[in-house]
Amino acid sequence: MDSLEIRPLTARSVVLSTLLGVHPPRLPARYLVRVGELFGIAEGTIRVALSRMVAAGDLVQSGGMYALTERLLARQARQDEARLPPTRPWDGGWEIAVITAERRPAADRAALRQAMSTMRLAELREGTWLRPANVTRPRPEPVLRQCTFLTGRPEGDPAALAASLWDLDAWTAKAHALRTALAEAASIAERFTYAAAILRHLLNDPLLPPELLPPDWPGPDLRAHYEAFEADFEQLLTTHVLA
Repeated sequence: MDSLEIRPLTARSVVLSTLLGVHPPRLPARYLVRVGELFGIAEGTIRVALSRMVAAGDLVQSGGMYALTERLLARQARQDEARLPPTRPWDGGWEIAVITAERRPAADRAALRQAMSTMRLAELREGTWLRPANVTRPRPEPVLRQCTFLTGRPEGDPAALAASLWDLDAWTAKAHALRTALAEAASIAERFTYAAAILRHLLNDPLLPPELLPPDWPGPDLRAHYEAFEADFEQLLTTHVLA
């Protein structure tokens, strides 16, 4: 269980996951209370969680409606990208980011590392990050300010280079375990928690071109299982919450 990074089901996680899954991410308090009831969470507990999330800057409240703040809107965008990755045909080229800024404060270094992870670049060595040039996404400000970008091609086997940058076997093993756990879950609460873990795992999918992946890469299949859960959960919301 611990190896799957299953987080306990709380009022906050239920509210947050529900809002991250709807577009636009705004719902009345009474709807979020009904969602909590699906998981056996009392109305008072949900309302306390809503108040605390507003105080913490996770949500904004207006006229009985609760919506995600800008920080969490960015998280929703990353989750949407993980579900429908913005890939393009690969021509063999690699995207290379070289850190050229000098005397960077610790906050800038931390922001850059987070941005590189979000962009799914891997660190070849200190100051040099790269990946196959098969994804389309904007480059965040910390990256543009601190890096110079180049394109190139490895002289050796690109699949071997990819395997040295990303632990594809470990990602595959966890994907299979999560898929099995979701299929065998007996309750909506269990399915909800496993689906949330699957979505977090998809955020770590390196989105490599098929040519660089091992046979039977489980990424597309794991996305299909998550989308099936989302469809079931949306139907449950429509029937028991939004009706």
